[in-house]
Amino acid sequence: MLFNSYPFIFLFLPVVLLGYFALGRLGNLAPVIWLALASLAFYSFSNWQFVALLVGSVAFNYGIGYLLIARKLRPPLRFAVLTAGVAGDLLLLGIFKYAGFLAANFNALFSTGITLHILLPVGISFYTFTQIAFLVDAYRGNVARYALPHYALFVTYFPHLIAGPILHHKDMIPQFERAETKRPDAHLILCGLIIFAIGLFKKTCLADGIQPLVSLAFGPNAPTFDQAWIGALAYTFQLYFDFSGYSDMAIGISLMFGIFLPLNFNSPYKARNIIDFWRRWHMTLSQFLRDYLYIPLGGNRHGRILRYVNLMITMLLGGLWHGAAWTFVAWGALHGAYLCINHAWNNFAPKAPPTLEPVARFAAFVLTFVAVVVAWVFFRADDINSAIYVLSKMADPAHLALGRGEIADLAFVAAYAALAWLAPNTQQIMGYDHANRTVGSGLSAWRLRPLFLYATAAVLAFGILGIQQHSEFIYFRF
Repeated sequence: MLFNSYPFIFLFLPVVLLGYFALGRLGNLAPVIWLALASLAFYSFSNWQFVALLVGSVAFNYGIGYLLIARKLRPPLRFAVLTAGVAGDLLLLGIFKYAGFLAANFNALFSTGITLHILLPVGISFYTFTQIAFLVDAYRGNVARYALPHYALFVTYFPHLIAGPILHHKDMIPQFERAETKRPDAHLILCGLIIFAIGLFKKTCLADGIQPLVSLAFGPNAPTFDQAWIGALAYTFQLYFDFSGYSDMAIGISLMFGIFLPLNFNSPYKARNIIDFWRRWHMTLSQFLRDYLYIPLGGNRHGRILRYVNLMITMLLGGLWHGAAWTFVAWGALHGAYLCINHAWNNFAPKAPPTLEPVARFAAFVLTFVAVVVAWVFFRADDINSAIYVLSKMADPAHLALGRGEIADLAFVAAYAALAWLAPNTQQIMGYDHANRTVGSGLSAWRLRPLFLYATAAVLAFGILGIQQHSEFIYFRF
């Protein structure tokens, strides 16, 4: 089931909300169990054959976590239990996500005929990483003992289950424990509805609206210089508003239940360098890779050279996490190289004179954005050769065919760029503060401004009218 679908908006979400708050009056585990069962039902609409796999993964990791939290095992045995748990999670992810990729590469190397057709369970990357973090923290002694219903809801919570954010137990489970006596909060429901409306508009009107231009670069016809750039930029902004829209909708839906999700998207195209970009793009994945991969590898504790090696390993694996294809590996390698160059520049490059600082900041902003666009070509292309072909066209201004159609397309892309670069993001508009659990601090004043609420209603209406028959979020495939 998709957030941007009529059954979800007009049937599933209202029924789950009503049941959740009705059961909340009982003051026991009933609303938590209801929400966990609703999350499994949500998952089953598109992946019914993998519900048992998800339930089994929850039971397995809860059992491993219980052994680690109890701390009754000797250290070597505790480490063995952690290793078994993490290996089990990675094995599951490897079989469903990477077995076909490995078989194809084995065939290419050794001219064998191994064929594997394994259907990828939606969301497996997200709920696997969520649970690996739980197990590692349990081993470190940073996890309290949780009831199974709370843990099950933490993993399966439907606003995040399909495309993130990657949740952390310390942040979410205490909120679910308080949900046992949750009452409807009109302020949070209204704020959630507004944020959901903004996200829906981003997805159905903005992301889906620019999608046809992507084929100029990645379609069957050979692009000219201008068409290659238009298509690459169109995908850059399609992915931006698609992922931003999903992130907003997830936060908005969760707010209606009184649950605050962590931010996962913070205007990444406003970044002035690649380090800043990764603090803004897929923020929870960046935090996971930092805390559970980069730092355990050694981080920056063993000198600059090993720091760059650790950055490359982290980003290569981060790229591979997105998909079992060499294009994602290349995308990760590019961002790893970008980060190494960025850190080296910070360490060795002289600072710009004060009079040139504005120029230097603007140049850094432009260079960062162009580098991100180049990397997105690998992210979007079907294979490495296709990506290199598109980039070769983008680097060949001799083949320019700028007609009326291309000028109109460029103006369309420029409007998207203006929104991404100049407009405030959703959390700025709504005052969403996940850390302090506050949102809509100015909403009391907005009640005196009917035009704002009318505009919100219009955004929601356009978002609903823009719903296509079936338009998945790009991150669903990961």
